[in-house]
Amino acid sequence: MSKSDMKIITVVGSGLIGRSWAMVFASGGYSVNVYDNQPGQSAKAITEIRKQLKELEEAHMLRGALTASQQIALLSSYDDLAQALEGAFFIQECVFERLEVKQSIFQDVERLVGQDVVLSSSTSALVPSSVFSKVQNKSRCLVSHPVNPPYYVKLVELVPHPETAMAVMNATHALMTKVGQAPVLLKKEIDGFAVNRVQAAIIAESWRLVQDGVISVKDIDLVMSEGLGMRYAFIGPMETMHLNAPEGLEDYMRRYGDGITRLLNSFGPVPEFRGEGAKSVMNEMYELIPGDESHLSARMERRDQLLMRLAELKKDHQ
Repeated sequence: MSKSDMKIITVVGSGLIGRSWAMVFASGGYSVNVYDNQPGQSAKAITEIRKQLKELEEAHMLRGALTASQQIALLSSYDDLAQALEGAFFIQECVFERLEVKQSIFQDVERLVGQDVVLSSSTSALVPSSVFSKVQNKSRCLVSHPVNPPYYVKLVELVPHPETAMAVMNATHALMTKVGQAPVLLKKEIDGFAVNRVQAAIIAESWRLVQDGVISVKDIDLVMSEGLGMRYAFIGPMETMHLNAPEGLEDYMRRYGDGITRLLNSFGPVPEFRGEGAKSVMNEMYELIPGDESHLSARMERRDQLLMRLAELKKDHQ
């Protein structure tokens, strides 16, 4: 199958998220144009992707039906935005989290593509109404927020602009499903979307328990990795409650609802994440895993390996 026969997706930005998105789309058989405004960066990104895909193939962890060589053949690098956008039906923006940069990128993109091309942002902290405020046709705009790294963690939040057409949301959901992601549809935009709001709640209470001297950094992480996370890797909090009472969710709330309300009312204010109040928590973390590049890189590689193996396990048990 030649590259010219394939539908084209353009990835704007060739950093960690951009490279991972390019790998995801290529694994689904799409032709992927990778653009970066820094000369030579997109070519370097494809060199790194080539290395990763070969390693994944050797480890029998490659996604999709195509070989590593076939997927690599679907990737092209560009330093010129107009050339990178030519023929694309879907644009996935992956530049860094600065609102004015994203707004400028989408203004440039809109001038260069047709009205039916979907404009998607990978932002994790900016709502669509801000990111696309300078776009004329907002009906084809949405946020596709992945969980880092998207090649190994399949969830992607699809968040609409208030003017986004439902057909665009459905088409993006179908695309993400086709390339092996696990898309979830948000019905409206909200600060933090769903993933980061749930994550922030966990972070806040975990930090508070450590800061208040209730538990150590090491042990609060075990609460998740060896406790809650074991269940949440396969079923979410709503199904967990539903299965934890003989007669389901209503029964669960009869039994435990008052206790949950009592606990929630006992939570303190938002913890201090910086300054003197945060030092003891940070020092404890750095004692476990030093913050230098070698230690962090090793732990990141371990994380990715574990996520790959968990993804395989989940695939075998769906």
